[in-house]
Amino acid sequence: MTIVLTILQLLSAIAIILIVLLQSGKKAGLSGAIGGISETFMSKNKSKSLDARLAKMTKWIGLVFVVLTIVLNIL
Repeated sequence: MTIVLTILQLLSAIAIILIVLLQSGKKAGLSGAIGGISETFMSKNKSKSLDARLAKMTKWIGLVFVVLTIVLNIL
């Protein structure tokens, strides 16, 4: 049982790494903070974009990773 949970934890860790690397960076930087970011078509539909889905996947897989870590620590 411990080996199976350890393998699942390893796979979830690799998945988190890959998903974070696939996400796009915040390209606005300081200029976007000072000047403001104009509302474009992409910013209106942000909840349906690939970045939004990747962010949701990061949260869920991160939760799985934390739960597996706690379970493995208890065992």
